[in-house]
Amino acid sequence: MSRLLALLYGTACYAVFLATFLYAIAFVTGAGVPKHIDNGVPATLPVALGIDLLLMTLFALQHSVMARPAFKRWWTRFVPAHIERSTYVLASSLALALLLWQWRPLPLTVWEVQGDVARVAVHALSATGWLLVLSSTFLISHFDLFGLRQVWHHARGRGPAPETPFVVRALYRIVRHPLMLGFLIAFWAAPTMSLGHLLFAAVTTAYIVVAVKCLEERDLIAQHGDTYRAYQRQVPMLLPGRIRPAAVAESSVNAPTAFDAKRSTR
Repeated sequence: MSRLLALLYGTACYAVFLATFLYAIAFVTGAGVPKHIDNGVPATLPVALGIDLLLMTLFALQHSVMARPAFKRWWTRFVPAHIERSTYVLASSLALALLLWQWRPLPLTVWEVQGDVARVAVHALSATGWLLVLSSTFLISHFDLFGLRQVWHHARGRGPAPETPFVVRALYRIVRHPLMLGFLIAFWAAPTMSLGHLLFAAVTTAYIVVAVKCLEERDLIAQHGDTYRAYQRQVPMLLPGRIRPAAVAESSVNAPTAFDAKRSTR
């Protein structure tokens, strides 16, 4: 019964994540949802800035602190290891849902792309960013990332899910963090950029750069040592650039494919 409950819990956490993530896409693009980034409860500029910055700070703190190895070691003293990742996914989804719910719009237009063809092209670029986010999760381990693999192994009585070997391939041979690159493209590719959208894009960009460089990559170096240092030298972090020949060939060793601050492999 406990195995079944853990499986149901993990599946429910994934469902909450999926619903929240899909709504977040519509929230950022302003498509098909009643409340998006440029509408909602009006507020004065100082109040809106304060609330929006607080919401993004809360999300960043939850997202980063709970992903740190030291926190996980402490947290799994109280939460079973096989549902630790699912619990993290649920907490992240709830923090994101709070941001989407309480966001205060700043609708002043900063720039606007003119012409139907140009606007369609920008929308297509945004969609490409979201597809890059999704495809990047499957290039590592989508179901491990969102806790389903862990609860499935537990439900089958196999004990802790073994670590998934990292394989440097496809997009991860071009940039170390293609998922984060996808988010950056999706956030900045807006045919109409409002002040609120610009605030959201700028703050999330700063958070991604700091979290990846100062937190995620530090954890990966601690875990993989010289293997990851070599990967850093061979492949750019976020922006495609010159790739050294050693990184071009597919590698099946346990070489890390970088992800974001929330990633955890079991």
